[in-house]
Amino acid sequence: MVEVSIVTELLSLQQTIAPAVAGLLTFSVYINDRLADLESDMVAAPQRTAFVQRYAGVLYSLGALAYGLAVALAVLGGPFAFGLTLIPGIVWLSYAQEWMPSLGTEAGRLKDILIINSGLVAVAWSVVIVFLPVAFARAALDSSAIIVFLFFTVATFVNTEIANVRDIDADRDIGVATLPAMVGVAQTRWILYGVTVGAGVILAAGAISGILSTSHAWALSVSLICLAAIVCSLGRLDSDGTLAFLAECTRLPAFVVLTIQLLAF
Repeated sequence: MVEVSIVTELLSLQQTIAPAVAGLLTFSVYINDRLADLESDMVAAPQRTAFVQRYAGVLYSLGALAYGLAVALAVLGGPFAFGLTLIPGIVWLSYAQEWMPSLGTEAGRLKDILIINSGLVAVAWSVVIVFLPVAFARAALDSSAIIVFLFFTVATFVNTEIANVRDIDADRDIGVATLPAMVGVAQTRWILYGVTVGAGVILAAGAISGILSTSHAWALSVSLICLAAIVCSLGRLDSDGTLAFLAECTRLPAFVVLTIQLLAF
């Protein structure tokens, strides 16, 4: 929801209910993902898995209700917004369900394939985060939306692989190919350094070309610096779960900076 609010400000869009719709979608998709992966999650997150098992019926109902409400609200945003709300559910089904053996592949799910898994998550959520507020505002897509989309896609990819460090043992046990599981934490850290620099290059290109204002580029760069600090901590701190949580919160500094800029000017 914070990310959608950030995008709304970055693209100078009018305030809409897009953040609420995005929040409902996120809740629903991740609830269903937790319910689908109970067996494999028992190794990586036993306490969370026990909670999900205990309240599985309630969580399933809440997840279905949240998705239905998100889709219903999206109708108010027009056909483009309605279509965008369907993307997370469709992507999750293709990502988390075993359907690929019918195509003659060794991997049963897209979730099991190196880079494809994290890349698909990053693109799917970035599409919603960036283009949903555009759809609700009935605004045209322009170069600034593309730059912001690319930035969020790259940054979300880094977030996803940071979380995979926490799940490295479970992923190795069940055959999910993530960067940490395949190349180790130290090598993953260097790869993510490069990806984070790539996000910085996107920001710099947007600012230099005038597509992004300097103040907006600065706000996002604060977020990126925080993300880089977390990448630097991978394998050096024992609390991988805390790092994964902090990585998801790295957009909050950008939100704070943008809020201060609005209040100041």
